[in-house]
Amino acid sequence: MPGTHLLPPNLLKLFAPRPPLPYTRPLDKDIDRVKPKNVDGVGSLLATLREAKEKGMLESGNTGEGEGMEEGEEPSFTYAEQTKREMRREERKQKKAEEFQKAKENYKPSEDPEAIGDPYKTLFISRLHKNATENDLRREFEGFGSIERVRIVRDKNGRSRGYAFIVFERERDMKGNLLPLRCRTHSPNVLRRSCVVV
Repeated sequence: MPGTHLLPPNLLKLFAPRPPLPYTRPLDKDIDRVKPKNVDGVGSLLATLREAKEKGMLESGNTGEGEGMEEGEEPSFTYAEQTKREMRREERKQKKAEEFQKAKENYKPSEDPEAIGDPYKTLFISRLHKNATENDLRREFEGFGSIERVRIVRDKNGRSRGYAFIVFERERDMKGNLLPLRCRTHSPNVLRRSCVVV
């Protein structure tokens, strides 16, 4: 460190090196009795493994392109197999396009009989437990104001999709206390997972 020679002797002692540690022999093993280990590489085994593989393929009568391929090499298909694969790919693509078109034609959220209520009085809740019910949510959020209706969105089989809408009677009830709320309900059906209120 530059400039240390200008320090007084009592501070120079702080920068002095400590004496070296005394050597002690290890207690677990004696270094004079180390046994040599005869360890070789795996290069000598590669030729043996390659011969065994070729011999097994010849015995089974399979010269298989798939099994004898190098790493990263793609299997080669015959013209018929390649045509079949392309036809299946086109069928899947066409089926997906038809399903999308059908869903697009049938999707009419404005005609949904469940989608009612003033959006300014509606509270959106996500990450609900699958077993949560409308009564659980009503019990949890009635403390913030009077609730007009509660709707948990469900799929065709009646299972919860994990989110819900709560419509309050007054807009100030929804905006007043719920803005940064992250709730844990007291119901055992909802307790296992925290729900996010937006």
